[in-house]
Amino acid sequence: MDKQIHVVDETEELSQNHLDLVQSVLETAYEVRDVNPESEVSVTIVTDEEIHQLNRDYRGIDRPTDVLSFALNEGEDEGPHFEDGEGVPELLGDIIISVQKAREQAEEYGHTFERELGFLAVHGFLHLIGFDHQSDEEEKEMLAVQEEILNEHDLKK
Repeated sequence: MDKQIHVVDETEELSQNHLDLVQSVLETAYEVRDVNPESEVSVTIVTDEEIHQLNRDYRGIDRPTDVLSFALNEGEDEGPHFEDGEGVPELLGDIIISVQKAREQAEEYGHTFERELGFLAVHGFLHLIGFDHQSDEEEKEMLAVQEEILNEHDLKK
């Protein structure tokens, strides 16, 4: 069964290839993390102004950010990782990506916009399934999984 991934570009700045890339890297993330393919995730590409408002309203941080994840299963009695795909909720949640931040960061880090867009999509997805980067160990694990997924799409640093 096809993964339930919905990608919407509210900015109308991305090409169909960019939207397909987001879809594809998330399909790989589902497979690599063995997430139930019936689980649904939505990705919305927005402006800095829109993500700034969301960041302020939902996180109390009054500035734009690159990616936000809104997990629909937060607070449920799930483990931090879905290794075997069991118990994954039908609706994983929403990923919001700032197209401007993605462009700025691609330039800042010296890699392609496509790599940054893929990175942000995968990063947001991993947060939805329980990954975090509060400690060095968690960050190292999360970065390793992100790189594994991005490397499958030749989106290397």
